[in-house]
This record gives sequence, C-alpha cells and structure tokens, in this order.
Amino acid sequence: MTTNSLRDKRQQEVRIAAAVFLAPTILIMLIYIVYPIIDSFITSTVEWNGRTPRARAAFVGLANWVRLVQDKTFWFAFRNNIIIMFLSLVFQVPFALGLATFLDRIGKKGLIFKVIWFLPYLISSVAIGVLFKFALDANYGLLASIAKAFGGGGVDLLGNPKVALFTVIGVVCWQYIPFYMVLYIAAYGMIPMELYEAASIDGASMGQYFWKIALPMLKPTIISGATISIIGALKYFDLIFVMTGGGPGTSTELMATYMYKTSFVKFNMGYGATVACGMFILITATALIVVSALNKQTEV
Repeated sequence: MTTNSLRDKRQQEVRIAAAVFLAPTILIMLIYIVYPIIDSFITSTVEWNGRTPRARAAFVGLANWVRLVQDKTFWFAFRNNIIIMFLSLVFQVPFALGLATFLDRIGKKGLIFKVIWFLPYLISSVAIGVLFKFALDANYGLLASIAKAFGGGGVDLLGNPKVALFTVIGVVCWQYIPFYMVLYIAAYGMIPMELYEAASIDGASMGQYFWKIALPMLKPTIISGATISIIGALKYFDLIFVMTGGGPGTSTELMATYMYKTSFVKFNMGYGATVACGMFILITATALIVVSALNKQTEV
C-alpha cells in the first residue's frame, strides 16, 4: 500500500471519528437552537393566543412585523438595552481589569480578595434581584432607613423613572464584574513572567509595563469579555424583571421583558414571537457591528 493510500485512509478515519463525536452536539443544536428560531419566525406570521392549537390560529402574514416596526414600546425597550450595553462596557470591563491587575500584582496575598469579590457572581440573578428589591425599598429599604435615621425622607431609586434604569445597571455591574475579573486574571496568567522581569531590568515602571506590554497582550481577552457583555446586555431579563418588572411605567422595559409580557401575560403568542425574532435580528446585527469595530481597533 502506497504512502498516499495510507494518508487518505487515515484522513477518512479522522473524518468519520469527527462526524461521530460531533453528531450529538449538532443534533442538540438543531433541536434546541435552530428549530426554535425557525418555529418562532413561523409563529410570527399568525395571530395566536397560545392556548389553542397553533394550526387553528389565523394567518396574518407580515402584519405582526409591520406592527413591530411601528411599536414605540419595543424601540424604547431596545434603547434601554443599548444603554445597558454601553454602560456595562464602560464600567464592567475597566473595573474588572483594574481588580485583575491588582490581584495579579499582589499574588497569593490576594486570595481572600478573590474569594470575597467573586461572591456576587455565585449568587443567582433572581436572588440578587429580590435582595436589592427589598434593600432599595422606598419605605423600609436600607438606604431609606439610613436617610430617615438622619432626618431625611424616603429614597426611592427603583420607583423613580429617571434613575430606575441606572440603579438596575449598577446592580448588574455589581453581579458581573467578578466574572470578567476572573477572565482577566486568567489572561494575566498567560503572560510570560520573563516579559515582566525583562521590563523591570530595563527600568520600566509598573504603569509602563501595563500600558506597553500587559494591555496589548490582554486585548484578545478584553475583546472576548466585551463581546460576552454586549450579548448579555442585549438579552438581559431575569434580574430586571424581578427588581422592577420593566417599570415604573416602561422606564426599565427591555426587549426580553416586553416579549415575556406580550407572550405570557397578554397571551399574544404571535406578536410575542415577532418581538423575539426582532430581538434575534437586532442582537445579531449589533453584536456583529460592535465586535467588528473592536477587532479593527485591535488590528490597528
């Protein structure tokens, strides 16, 4: 048997093995990701309450999509998602990077800080939502109690439409900064110690080492963290729904909370599916645009 025949046989065996191992994953993705997306687009073409068989639902074509384009509440919710996305990038990424830099410098002495700072991420979003909902209660919350103790009035951060969204964003950042902190600590661990030692021998300060050596090597991880933050901000639901339910009014309404209310509170599954599909399109487009811009900045 020739060498080429042995090589071809080996490549065929590798392809068969890859197909066997990938088949379960591909099947799961088709069932739980691809099929629901296609089914949602199909559902968006009908007027359906979700209680009767969908086969009996009235076909409305693109009527739901026309309604979505003209829906001011949906676009206001999308605006809120964009605000969360932007402020998450502004606060989560730099703050987490600062914590990771501090922990990398102090080494093993910072173990207690790692544990304490990572605790918020270990708590479920629902539990955090309930905790802060009571802690920020206008009458009996922690801030209200402190204000009253000093002779002030109630502090209503969640009930004030002007600050409710920013209050929730603060809680979101508090929960997720530890995740990015650990991500960047791991990236620091991938930087060869020889680079730091060489920089020290050459007389470089800590600031020079960070800006000239560490930061450029951390950029791929920073972009990965920013991408995760962007996608998470655009599809955020649980914590905000628990804390405010999208209120007061629509001040903290997000695309996901609006979709949930439309589908499972108003039982308008057809339009709810349209909102979900609109979310899918906007999240994909926004993520691609932002990630492409970040990659271009890295290449420069």
